[in-house]
Amino acid sequence: MVECFPKAKSFFGVVQRIYTLFSSSIKRWKVFQDKVAGLTIKPLSHIHWESHVESVKAIKEQIVHIRDALLDIAEVAEDSKTKSYAETLALYDLESFEFLLGMTIWYNLLWAINIMSKFIQSEDMDIDIAINLLQGLDQFLDEFREEGFVSAMNEAIQMASEMGIESKFREKCIIRRKKQFDESGNDDVIQLAEESFRIEYFLFIID
Repeated sequence: MVECFPKAKSFFGVVQRIYTLFSSSIKRWKVFQDKVAGLTIKPLSHIHWESHVESVKAIKEQIVHIRDALLDIAEVAEDSKTKSYAETLALYDLESFEFLLGMTIWYNLLWAINIMSKFIQSEDMDIDIAINLLQGLDQFLDEFREEGFVSAMNEAIQMASEMGIESKFREKCIIRRKKQFDESGNDDVIQLAEESFRIEYFLFIID
C-alpha cells in the first residue's frame, strides 16, 4: 500500500526523516530526549509492520514537543543543510493540516490492523479466534469508512489548535464540468480540498 500510493509514501517519508534527523547525531538525539520525555521515535521497518504504528504514535502524541525539538536543532545547527532540513520538517511538514489529518487516519488504521497481525503471528494462534478477529476488523473498516473521516477531521482540528496553526488545507482542488439545463450559477463546480482529500486519500486507503 505504502509503495503504490504516492501520498502514503510521502507521509511515511516525513516520519522516517524525523527519526533520521534526530538519530544521526548524538547531539541531536540529546535535544530530542531533553524536549520529548515520552515515547521514543522509531525507524520504519519493511519487515516488522508494528514499527509503523509505533512510529506514527510517537509523533502523533508528542507532535508539539517534537516540533519544538526540531526548531531547537535548527537554531544550533552547525551547517545550513541541517538547519534547513529541521526547519522544513518543523514548519512545513508538521504544520501541514494535511499531515495531521493523514497521521490521524493512518494511526487508527494501523492500530486496528496491528492487533490482528500480532495475533496471527503468535505461536498459540487459534483459527476460530483469528476468524472472529478478521470479521471484527472487516466491520471496523466498514464503520471507519462511513464515520472515520469526520472523527479524524475533528481530532486533526484539535491537534492543529494545540499547535497554534490553522486547521485548513493549503490548496483547493477545482473540478470543472458542464452546467446542467436546470442548474444556475457558474459552469465551474468547486470541490473543496477537504472533499478531495476524503475521496483521493481517505477512501483510497480504505478501499
